[in-house]
Amino acid sequence: MPHLTLLYTPNIEPLADLPVLCRKLAAAMQTVRDESGQAVFPTGGIRVLAYPAAHFAVADSSGDFGFCHFNLRMGRGRSKTTQELAGRILSDCAREHLAPLLATQKVGLTLQVDEGPEVFDAKFGNLHPLFNIA
Repeated sequence: MPHLTLLYTPNIEPLADLPVLCRKLAAAMQTVRDESGQAVFPTGGIRVLAYPAAHFAVADSSGDFGFCHFNLRMGRGRSKTTQELAGRILSDCAREHLAPLLATQKVGLTLQVDEGPEVFDAKFGNLHPLFNIA
């Protein structure tokens, strides 16, 4: 963790350049610092995944409206200030990247930050050690 998941209507894809957006969002996550200046998200734990909705209806369906829901899920222990900072950094990144889309198409955007309480949380891959720098 942290995982940022995007669920979007496929009609925004031609103008949104979602692969680039995912990379920009991942880079933005690496910039988030807590009140003591420490990185909030371990590089090896950052995941940004985007999924198009197979079926959708947005608003009253009278137009070719689009939508993207951004959900950042992070583990417990970060302050409310840090959580809000992460949300602002990510929404600013998305807003800047999606400005050309918003100039030509009606799109709803929502970014939410959620915090665990996990009932069970196992991490057992081999990715994290690549980024553990002593």
